[in-house]
Amino acid sequence: MVIGNRLRTLREERNFSQGDIEKKTGLLRCYIWRVENGHTIPSVATLEKLARAMEIPMYQLFYEGNEPPNVPKLVKRGTHDEVEWGSNGKDRRMLGQFCRALGKTGDKDQKILLLMAQKMAGSRRVRR
Repeated sequence: MVIGNRLRTLREERNFSQGDIEKKTGLLRCYIWRVENGHTIPSVATLEKLARAMEIPMYQLFYEGNEPPNVPKLVKRGTHDEVEWGSNGKDRRMLGQFCRALGKTGDKDQKILLLMAQKMAGSRRVRR
């Protein structure tokens, strides 16, 4: 879908001229023309202004149905035990401390520390 064509269609369905939209939004008529003819891509903030000026909900700029589209079911976030270590709280601060400390060590020392961590974690495969 080309957003400019959709904007023009919606504007004409509501019997608004580009001048009417200009007055309601403060956008220049030449800018509205450039958007409708595909010469300019409007920002989300501009799309919000245009939707308000045409007195329509924002979703209608992208969707041709009368009702809002069905929202897909989102994947639920895992439990506290399933959240990856270092992603929040005390663990995040500790991970930051590790990163700062490792940034100050040499390559050889980093490899030794990684080897030790893998052995402590019980990893089967250890890279040398």
